[in-house]
Amino acid sequence: MLNLRARSVAVSLVVLTALPGCSTMKEWFSKSDPDAVVDSRTADAIYAEAKELMSDGNYDRASKLYEKLEAKYPYGRYAQQAQLEIAYCYYKMGEQAQAAAAIERFIKLHPNHPSVDYAYYMKGVIYFAELKGVAGVIASQDMTERDPQAQLTSFESFKELVTRFPNSKYAEDARDRMAYLINSLASHEMHVARYYQSRGAYLAAANRAQAVIKNYPKSPAVEESLGILIYSYDQLGMKDLSGDARRVLELNFPKSPYLANAAPVGRPWWKVW
Repeated sequence: MLNLRARSVAVSLVVLTALPGCSTMKEWFSKSDPDAVVDSRTADAIYAEAKELMSDGNYDRASKLYEKLEAKYPYGRYAQQAQLEIAYCYYKMGEQAQAAAAIERFIKLHPNHPSVDYAYYMKGVIYFAELKGVAGVIASQDMTERDPQAQLTSFESFKELVTRFPNSKYAEDARDRMAYLINSLASHEMHVARYYQSRGAYLAAANRAQAVIKNYPKSPAVEESLGILIYSYDQLGMKDLSGDARRVLELNFPKSPYLANAAPVGRPWWKVW
């Protein structure tokens, strides 16, 4: 019977004979682990494969190659582009937090990059997707009832794009998304104003309504915000301010139902309207 040492040597010999020769060792490892040969390839080769994977929808695999490309060739001509592609891959994978972190890092490191307009656009799209995605998960909840931080960040990113790069090929779509976000943000403010009013916090309700008029003057929510101002100022005994709000409402929305603010006893004013 073999002693323990002899057994160990025998097992080692068996393992070694099962492995391929040195000439084919690299090929064997590359088949067992596709990432194993990355370090031996040029930046061009890595980038080309990552682009092909991304075109095929294999975003997870592509993102890993882009990350290795950036790590191995941090000062090469592909490194900065790889940073942008990483953000896009995460976005397509539904990883909004990682996508946002990647694109914000790019903007911070390369504020004057030729593709920084695209970076601001992608940042806006990423946060836009985040707020739309959450709304889909919480289908029973109105998006205007939730924290508007993602909407604000998205809006500011698009605003930066259209302000600094008005002729960018991404500007038109950014403007369309901004219009949607303006209405959504105004609706959020109105939701809060209604809440305060329902609790009898008329000053807080009036302040929210004023914020809509000041910050989103072209949104459909302006009409209702004027109505809330009329009623809230009435309840606070501020007849002059209530009268001013009524005149503005009459001038801009002469047929508005919010002009008839007399509510039957026991029925909330905002439900009558």
